[in-house]
Amino acid sequence: MKILSLHREVIVYLQERNLTKKFNKQCVLFQKNPFHPSLETELLEPRSLRIWSFRVDRKYRAIFIFREKDTIEILDVNNHYQ
Repeated sequence: MKILSLHREVIVYLQERNLTKKFNKQCVLFQKNPFHPSLETELLEPRSLRIWSFRVDRKYRAIFIFREKDTIEILDVNNHYQ
């Protein structure tokens, strides 16, 4: 699985919250197996928009879309509970 380059805003968000290391670790796991149980990858509502998320840690999730069958673009990383 290929992950497109992150938007500058996402990089800054990760750095400000000291999440870069955790995020990179989860991305490596995602590239090996996008549906690994620990990632809790899920299709978000409304499902028709085809927006997905995977777990960065207990508090944060990465929001992404499939650009191609084996390529994703991460749109955002956000607090899962806000």
